[in-house]
Amino acid sequence: MQKWYALYNRILHLHFSDGFLKLPESAKAAVSPSSLVKRLLKMAGYTLVRLFGNLFRQVERPQKLQGKVWLYVVSQNNYDSLHFLKDNLPETVMVAGQSKNIGRYSKAVERISLRKKILYYYKFLPLYFWFLKNKKLSTQRFADVLYDAVGFYEVYLTKLRKYKPAAIVFANDHNPDARAMLLAAKASGVKTVYIQHASVSSIFPPLEYDLNLLEGQDAWDKYKLCGPITGEVRLVGMPKADAFVPYRNTNQIIKTIGIGSNLMDDVAEVEKLVRQLTREFPELQTILRPHPRDTRNFSRIASISPQITLSDSRTVTTFDYLRQIDVQISGNSGIHLEAVLLNVWSIFYDFSPNQKLSDYYGFIEHGLIDIADGPGKLIHLLHKHLNSKPDTVERAKYYNATVGTAYDGFSGTLVLKYIDKFINH
Repeated sequence: MQKWYALYNRILHLHFSDGFLKLPESAKAAVSPSSLVKRLLKMAGYTLVRLFGNLFRQVERPQKLQGKVWLYVVSQNNYDSLHFLKDNLPETVMVAGQSKNIGRYSKAVERISLRKKILYYYKFLPLYFWFLKNKKLSTQRFADVLYDAVGFYEVYLTKLRKYKPAAIVFANDHNPDARAMLLAAKASGVKTVYIQHASVSSIFPPLEYDLNLLEGQDAWDKYKLCGPITGEVRLVGMPKADAFVPYRNTNQIIKTIGIGSNLMDDVAEVEKLVRQLTREFPELQTILRPHPRDTRNFSRIASISPQITLSDSRTVTTFDYLRQIDVQISGNSGIHLEAVLLNVWSIFYDFSPNQKLSDYYGFIEHGLIDIADGPGKLIHLLHKHLNSKPDTVERAKYYNATVGTAYDGFSGTLVLKYIDKFINH
């Protein structure tokens, strides 16, 4: 039993950490419903739709999986981050769990059958009581996350021994299913590669991949705080940004403001700022972009003024959104880095002032972005630079190792070189 707990504690490293427990409820609710009743309903629905439902669906195509390089994805963003490898590496296939939602790419990935996952649910109650003993508050809040996680490792271990992939490339290092796949790969002797696809936090799991391809020094420094790093580390920039480097913002005059909200933000604070900006800058356009997993109602805010439009983050990529704006305003969000990489002036504005999570990613500390500690300061900053928007891309060097180098805009080439060498030598 202790071995089960040790394994699942590694699989659930992020979601059962003290740092995750302290996040705003809106952020936690994206992983696990706030209401106990809704958590129980989620578990019941998972049992009926996923566990029993999967029993009657055969989804694997063995000839597509055998001996290939697997690009393991758990989201639409993961797919966007790794698809360049599919186009440039031979014998490569996009892979996801049987019922995993990959957004608009759900039909473009090969599926791993999870029909036998139900066979391992005899472990749930013993694991639940061990977690309750060792991590009481997290277990009470995230029992549904533990419930969902049961069986991934055991099934993936069987599949890896059956299909013997040449290597597995990950773009997510903290979701339970991705963690289970990583640990199963290590137990099976399958080579593993991690490509960072978003800004990281020091509460993430330690890096345990054979080859770790990070965007820049910032990520490396943070991962050192997460625990011992195993495997080789290379700094490669951000491949998904390559195609947009030619479109860096060269405007001197500010015409369009973007507001990128996230799950930790208070919608009332977002609305309050939008109203103030539309009154103060009637000549400017505002694009409001909620996080793709945010189900809260933002259309009411968009209806405040004809100046305001909504950007659908489920269909419009982050960089396509950023191409439309001159200034990006967000709280604690990785979108700040992507904005600066496109030379969009990015400003930190705290939309969740009661949560005390300022500078979660360290963007202010390292000079990536400016800060406005209230609507008055923000309005002053915007007036000051209406006709002299700052150039900011050079600020990103600490976060993106290729900025200002020969590989600026060619991070994908660097990644391909390292992966090819790793797999074939």
